[in-house]
Amino acid sequence: MRIGELATRTGVSVRSLRYYEEQGLLSAQRSPSGQRHYGARAVDRVQLIQQLYGAGLPSKSIREVLPCAATGEATPELITWLAGERDRIDQRIDDLQDTRDRLDDIISTATTALRTGRPCAVS
Repeated sequence: MRIGELATRTGVSVRSLRYYEEQGLLSAQRSPSGQRHYGARAVDRVQLIQQLYGAGLPSKSIREVLPCAATGEATPELITWLAGERDRIDQRIDDLQDTRDRLDDIISTATTALRTGRPCAVS
């Protein structure tokens, strides 16, 4: 598939796909006219790259993880690092759940205030 189709199928901009290629995260075959052509697995790879970026990993780290994701092969150091990243993400999830719970409390208080006509209590 060409770069525009990959962009459409993944929801990632063409500019981002070019950036991924510059960073060594994604590769394409080139036609004689220089157009990029990606294999069918490129969609899954781009989605993984997006997830890893979304989790806060920099492109250098993603570049190290991608071969492991493709083959399952890793060094003990990479496994230790990955476990640390997983723990960091777990902490972010916990923090986000705490924030959601606080927002739920605020919404509940504000809804009650609207229903009763009394202003929210300041705490």
